[in-house]
Amino acid sequence: MFTGIVQGTGTLVSIDEKPNFRTHAVKMPAHMLDNLELGASVAHNGCCLTVTEVNGDLVSFDLVKETLRLTNLGDLQPGSEVNLERAARFDDEIGGHLMSGHIICTAEVAKILTSENNRQIWFRMPHEDLMKYVLHKGFIGIDGISLTVGEVTKTRFCVHLIPETLQRTTLGAKRLGDKINIEIDPQTQAIVDTVERVLASREAAMATAQALAEQQDQ
Repeated sequence: MFTGIVQGTGTLVSIDEKPNFRTHAVKMPAHMLDNLELGASVAHNGCCLTVTEVNGDLVSFDLVKETLRLTNLGDLQPGSEVNLERAARFDDEIGGHLMSGHIICTAEVAKILTSENNRQIWFRMPHEDLMKYVLHKGFIGIDGISLTVGEVTKTRFCVHLIPETLQRTTLGAKRLGDKINIEIDPQTQAIVDTVERVLASREAAMATAQALAEQQDQ
């Protein structure tokens, strides 16, 4: 589990490319290397990856076909920066919200509005049906950053970013058309899906009852 509080950014140093498989070697900040062992979980732009090798400050991670398909990690090149967060511990402060590191899709940067000490970024989701999980003032994971949803339309939503977020993460360098990883708040997703199932069940029961009543009238 993660909290969505980015602990630092790392530089992708090299890529070992194989069919439907990649190994990324990332130079991690010194303060994130303490007791880092093989098998540990580290979120890259919000995507949970497993440590496969530690060589000083160069740490390797394997990316399978599904990860490359669903996330923006397959678009990275040597020199790219990624948001990093190590797995949360039970005694850690939860400053954001609980996140699993499971990316549901990527969204496109659709609009950037900049004013003094503030920035508003609008994102376009790839499918309209995913917008049912994006609620005004709800939580969402943006490239591994826990953020509060601002305005919401049928196809887009925005977040408001303070200078600290822009400075400590990769969001400050995003441009129009860039793809970012999206993690939906799992509690929101569970509630929305449950309500949909209950309503569908009730509608089906009502339709059945109405059909029976019509048969009896005949």
